[in-house]
Amino acid sequence: MKFVPVLLSVSMGLGAFSLSFETKANDQLAVTLCEYIAVDDKGRVRKALKSSRVKIRNVFNAIECNGNNMLRHAIASNAVETGKLIVKGLPKSALADGADIAWAESNGHGGSPLIAEIKKRAGL
Repeated sequence: MKFVPVLLSVSMGLGAFSLSFETKANDQLAVTLCEYIAVDDKGRVRKALKSSRVKIRNVFNAIECNGNNMLRHAIASNAVETGKLIVKGLPKSALADGADIAWAESNGHGGSPLIAEIKKRAGL
């Protein structure tokens, strides 16, 4: 009879540990992606995503780089190649509202080549 409570407390303890580890791993992935986007290293962004077994579309809304989403961070950093990777990895519906284009134009990045990529992908 003592086996069940012990098993239950061990499993709860391990569950809390794995949740903590997962959160730290996700934070590390976010930092890594933001750094690679800033230096326009498309290969490393792709490798980091692949090794973490995630897709851009799955982490796009969860990761912020300097207060911006990954696409806006790429636009602000003039990371054209990495930005193209992000645009291609997002569903068209995520780009269709034009919010990233409006943000870029209002922050002095209206001439970025990524604006044309966003418009082309979203059909704007």
